[in-house]
Amino acid sequence: MFILSEVSLFTLQAQKYSNEFLAIGVGARAHGMAGAQTALVGDITAAYWNPAGLAEIRAPFQVAAMHAEWFVGVAQYDYIGFGKALNRDQRSFLALSVIRLGIDNIPYTINLVNPDGSVNYDNVSSFSAADYALMGSYARQLGNPALTLGGTVKVIRRIIGSFGGCWGFGADLGLQYRKNGWMLGVMGRDLTTTFNAWSFTLTEREKQVFQQTGNELPTGGTEITRPRFILGAARQLRLGEKTTLLPAFDLDITTDGRRNTLLRTSAISADPRLGIEANYDQTVQLRLGIGNFQYIRKDFNPNEERLTFQPNFGIGLRLGRLQLDYALTDIGNFSQVLYSHIFSVRADFKERASTPSPNEPNL
Repeated sequence: MFILSEVSLFTLQAQKYSNEFLAIGVGARAHGMAGAQTALVGDITAAYWNPAGLAEIRAPFQVAAMHAEWFVGVAQYDYIGFGKALNRDQRSFLALSVIRLGIDNIPYTINLVNPDGSVNYDNVSSFSAADYALMGSYARQLGNPALTLGGTVKVIRRIIGSFGGCWGFGADLGLQYRKNGWMLGVMGRDLTTTFNAWSFTLTEREKQVFQQTGNELPTGGTEITRPRFILGAARQLRLGEKTTLLPAFDLDITTDGRRNTLLRTSAISADPRLGIEANYDQTVQLRLGIGNFQYIRKDFNPNEERLTFQPNFGIGLRLGRLQLDYALTDIGNFSQVLYSHIFSVRADFKERASTPSPNEPNL
């Protein structure tokens, strides 16, 4: 009858998967390559994937936005990011990003039944359960022109209607190395360990209904997101005068114990991601990616497991200072995750630098 208790208690107890909305990723380009971005990302979405990549942006000002839907449009996922070059010669860049994952118009039926036992559908209202992240990022080139360093400070706000919510804070740090077509990256996410402090405010009427329907009263608490580390490598290959190929590999290492990933131990787990992008004349891009490896128990033999994975596909189109991207995740429905259509757009304001850096990747 009432879902608040179940949602709230699960959120407080399942700390291994705390703030998982921040594990989804931003940008259709990245999703088309299954998230293999740590080494190669060099646009405004680097604030999420690896803030060191912000130093590769050549535009004085850049903005990007993304929209995706899950569960037949029930969950809405949105992102917007923008940033400005502070010192183009030394490749210094500042960015601000906002992420929202929300389920809106959830029926709130706590007042459906009147005290006299009659049902009144006019008493049914609605609420939203939404997760927000506000991220401020900064990156710059180091003494070695091939090295860039960047960091992100994030404020997290999660709400369940007007009766529950939390505040959280965390920080990320990233490094990239680019030389002779090679790209290497390392990203430390939630290095400070991100803490979410939950609180709930229920009316006496709500508390009474909770108790009458056998639900536990949600209480405040602290949710912890432990550090994770992503290692990445990519290599830009030239196939012809106008065609390049960019294969990439990421290894996402979590430190909160055993997870359902391809590589797993009692202490850490690791999830590989592979992606490739073909770029023609800096105008048209085709992308493929494989990730989200999981073991699923077989239907007729629960003692045996089969390995599943998520194949993704994407396309991109560069029109002057405008980049349009589309990704279809889980093509063929190989994994347990439903497929999703993801769209994003990125724009550069004013002209790019006349002489691009030799370390700049093809975007």
